[in-house]
Amino acid sequence: MAGFFPRSQRCSPEEGKTSPEESRLEITEMLQRWRDGDVSALESLTERIYGQLRKLADNALSKDWGTKSLQPTELVHEAYLKLMGAQNVDWKSRAHFMGVASRQMRQILVDRARRRAAEKRGGGAAKISIESGTVDVGDQRGDFVDLVGLDLALTELARKDGELGRLVELRFFSGLTVEETAEVLGISARTVKRDWRLAKAWLKRRLTVIAA
Repeated sequence: MAGFFPRSQRCSPEEGKTSPEESRLEITEMLQRWRDGDVSALESLTERIYGQLRKLADNALSKDWGTKSLQPTELVHEAYLKLMGAQNVDWKSRAHFMGVASRQMRQILVDRARRRAAEKRGGGAAKISIESGTVDVGDQRGDFVDLVGLDLALTELARKDGELGRLVELRFFSGLTVEETAEVLGISARTVKRDWRLAKAWLKRRLTVIAA
């Protein structure tokens, strides 16, 4: 996919001249123009968000999910292609867009993990500890569960409480900080910290059942 982002891997000349708030508003405006059919807005949007998508991909791949062959640039491109099919989404903000991007990256990783497990007939899958945020490759044990198991538990959590599900997705899969997660979800950092504790406690109980 060389050249897929011909210029977007560089910062926009104006990016360093705008405040974070101005940048967020500009990206939101581009998203809305793109949704309304302005093709030129897509090119501008691509240049402005590539660095942020790359950061999400770097964070998502910072853990060894058993997908060592997948590079951050490839993950960005795969997620970007999926996002391009979501033009008609009623984009609320830059944070809304990044939240959807996080979900797309999660799904890409889970799909690859499923294919890898099928090829190996379940052997050698990456094992994850939700408590410590670590990932090991080896036999399942203790509070460790594979990526597909975590995805199943997270999907169940999202059905019970959508915001808690999104929070874990952003914190664990995408590696966002408390502050970044708060921005995407539109809640306070204090609420993120409280809900993260609740989500981890629920997931630990659920993953124990899955891993048994």
